[in-house]
Amino acid sequence: MGSTFLSLNYHAIFSTKDRRPFIEAEWQSRLHEYMAGTIVGLQGVPQCIGGVADHVHLLFGLKATHCLADVMRDIKKASSVWVHDVIKIPEFSWQEGYAAFTVSPTAREAMSGYIENQESHHRRKTFREELKELLILAEIEFEERFLD
Repeated sequence: MGSTFLSLNYHAIFSTKDRRPFIEAEWQSRLHEYMAGTIVGLQGVPQCIGGVADHVHLLFGLKATHCLADVMRDIKKASSVWVHDVIKIPEFSWQEGYAAFTVSPTAREAMSGYIENQESHHRRKTFREELKELLILAEIEFEERFLD
């Protein structure tokens, strides 16, 4: 084959440390915009970012040369610094880990809708319930103690 063709789309989820509800509605969209800009700066393609007070969901595309762990580290680091410097919450931080799932091109639209409706979704389901359900659907083995 004379060229490389790929579609690498990821749905990533991560929480604030100890799931503290730091992310306030007044600045949540600015945080999401900053994260999108960070993804662009890393030469990725942000597709949808959403969440609630204690966690975020990101849908984005990457190149084959990207290392997902490096991208996640950079997004979390840059956004933490932004919250410290711009929002002035020095104790803000993200949890250490994250969950990430690949998303087929045919499922991107549905995933975007899911991410955009996080507020209503979390009126019925906790973050832990949501994460557990997503891990089971993706057939990812996990230990319950690592969900908190």
